[in-house]
Amino acid sequence: MTVFGIGVSYGVATLFAMFSGMPIAFALGAVAVVFMGIYMPAASLDTVTQNVYEEMASITLLSIPLFILKGAAIGKSRAGQDLYSALHAWLHRVPGGLGVANVFACALFAAMAGSSPATCSAIGSAGIPEMRKRGYSGGFAAGIIAAGGTLGILLPPSITMILFAVAAEKSLGRLFLAGIGPGLFLVTLFGAYAVTRFRKEYAAASAAYKQTGATSAILARDEFTLGERFSALPRVLPFVLLLTGVMIALYGGYATPSETAGLGGLLALLLIALIYSVWRPTDLAPILTSTIRESTMLMMIIGMSLLYSYVMSYLHISQSAAESIVAMHLPRWELLLAILVLVVVLGFFLPPVSIILMTAPIILPPLRAANFDIIWFGIVMTIVMEMGLIHPPVGLNIFVIRNVAPDIPLRDVIFGTLPFVLLMMLGGAGALFRAPDSDLPARPDHGARRRKINLILKERRLRCVSKDAARPHG
Repeated sequence: MTVFGIGVSYGVATLFAMFSGMPIAFALGAVAVVFMGIYMPAASLDTVTQNVYEEMASITLLSIPLFILKGAAIGKSRAGQDLYSALHAWLHRVPGGLGVANVFACALFAAMAGSSPATCSAIGSAGIPEMRKRGYSGGFAAGIIAAGGTLGILLPPSITMILFAVAAEKSLGRLFLAGIGPGLFLVTLFGAYAVTRFRKEYAAASAAYKQTGATSAILARDEFTLGERFSALPRVLPFVLLLTGVMIALYGGYATPSETAGLGGLLALLLIALIYSVWRPTDLAPILTSTIRESTMLMMIIGMSLLYSYVMSYLHISQSAAESIVAMHLPRWELLLAILVLVVVLGFFLPPVSIILMTAPIILPPLRAANFDIIWFGIVMTIVMEMGLIHPPVGLNIFVIRNVAPDIPLRDVIFGTLPFVLLMMLGGAGALFRAPDSDLPARPDHGARRRKINLILKERRLRCVSKDAARPHG
């Protein structure tokens, strides 16, 4: 069978396995093993475990379970609720200050936890009931938390960015640093929308009160004394200092990402023990159980995705797909747009982790050949994948919100997130206009681009073959 035929059958088999309801990790692993048995030497099946281990033997991947531990320690304690309460106390005079406080709380928590679902659950469990109690519509409250939770994959320490750095073989520190500006820009957009939407709902409630006398909780004003505002700070400042210390250690060059993750995890456990008295085995059990469960699930997906990508590379599927893309002679911006559309479509069905690990072998070589900055592309791709977290049918944050606030109809949750999808599109467009000028060639040279991508793919092919030849067979 031709490479094209093998590639088509590989893709069809993958879709069939995923839509059968099989977990993503097992679907990818099963497809990879079946095609290894059919098209690769029989001895290759004996080295599946060794292959997965070698693909995952990355010191950068070690930081993932450690960042998950830090997020679980903060998320399973009252830290998220205290963070939200302190921000609300200081922002209550701002129109829509409660919504803005939830956006900022999501951003700060995401920067400490690095996980979107954890952010939605921790802040949403406290923020959504408070917003509903103060007259915010269900869709508005759900949209703020769902969209704020997506910041977990853009603001460092993002687990998604860790995987992109591994797949693209780029500096994790540079990628983290590049995500701060766009992340803060999205926080600003979300906060501005919260103020605008609040004023609209407040005006409608005020008009209804004047016409019918029907009052609404949104018309009430919260008041906090200066003493109450300062009394909320002591429980929050240690975690802000934790975040600041981790960032200084990472960006100051004092520690590697893995060392930073380990330090953050230990300090988070120490803080919740000192502040919330969470130190008994019965108190720590939910934290450790959540860490083990989420880490195991994520590392299984990573391992099987890497095996899936290895088989694609060995069978020359990813190389042929990349060569076909370059052979289309698309202008560099049309090439980028086509790839981003592909990521958007995949976001309807797959989580960001799977999208990165499955598409990186295909899309990165053409982007390198077109002289795009891969760090910059990683940020744009992350913003696009953020949209996938809050739009149906697989929007992960939507289902987290449904678990946190089951009284809000799914229809209201979906329509509440749509304005934030548009804001993310605006943020992505802003990132596109910030493309590094140094990577823009004066005129497209398709011949040079083809030679460059062939060199990249040849090197990757040689690495796969040499790795396979180095293993004992039989």
